[in-house]
Amino acid sequence: MIERFMSEEKLRNWNMPEKAALVMEGGGSRGVFTAGVLDVFMERGLYFPYVVGVSAGACNGLDYVAGQIGRSRDTFIVRDKSLRSLSFFNLFKTGYIYDMDKPFRDFPYRDFPFDFDTFKNSGIICEMVVTNIDTGRPEYLSENKDNDRILEICRASSTLPFAAPVVLLDGKRYMDGGLSDSIPYGRSIRLGYRKNVVILTRRLGYRKNLKSKAGEMVRLFYRDEPALVRSCILRPKVYNRQLDILERLEREGRVFVIRPTENEVSRTETNTDSLDRFYQHGYNTGVEVYDSMIEYLMSP
Repeated sequence: MIERFMSEEKLRNWNMPEKAALVMEGGGSRGVFTAGVLDVFMERGLYFPYVVGVSAGACNGLDYVAGQIGRSRDTFIVRDKSLRSLSFFNLFKTGYIYDMDKPFRDFPYRDFPFDFDTFKNSGIICEMVVTNIDTGRPEYLSENKDNDRILEICRASSTLPFAAPVVLLDGKRYMDGGLSDSIPYGRSIRLGYRKNVVILTRRLGYRKNLKSKAGEMVRLFYRDEPALVRSCILRPKVYNRQLDILERLEREGRVFVIRPTENEVSRTETNTDSLDRFYQHGYNTGVEVYDSMIEYLMSP
């Protein structure tokens, strides 16, 4: 039966279990690993009915739902230096190190065109995690009509403190979803999705340092935003707890986790050779785990 799913035929209408979900964490440039995995899925016509991603995972999710093989790879591995969003010139010009207009305005409309029509007509539910600055809580936003709003939600999901300005949507202020829900498998489980495939960008056993200095920096820089500060300070503890639970669910066979087994790149990696290697590792991993994942999805 596996051979049927391994064919190159486009299988958007393949009989995927109705309650199957794809969950993707972020990680900045480490998202290129996820891009490799998803290119394998798209090449083999494997599309989940529900997709939820945060930050870089949200970016990957958009391209996956649109069926654009290679687009995430090309936007993570930007070979033309003039197109890169990370820039010390931008820090001097705006006070922020990232020019978020490049990935969320110039890329989709000009440099790496995004297929809005396929995305909106896919029939796939695609949610992106954002953090509400006033509450410090995660919200799970989706859009399948307004092109600009699709991009603005993804921008909000990817906007880190210090690195880029707050995003205003529907009168609310948002930043990176990873500040409040870094691995949103809990969201898919609460919605009733029984089969969850989770793509991580860190190796097995990774845990955040609970004594990170980032929390104190946020406390100083965002002292007028107590809910945001609280989320940032608690993030390492919450993230590590999410991993503890996820690894238990994995051992019990209740989730299927795909993660790197080789050294990761850094969140801000721009070296194209390093990014190419990590993308290829993601692609190879996708091939290696594909049959086992299909068996998990089709099991009772």
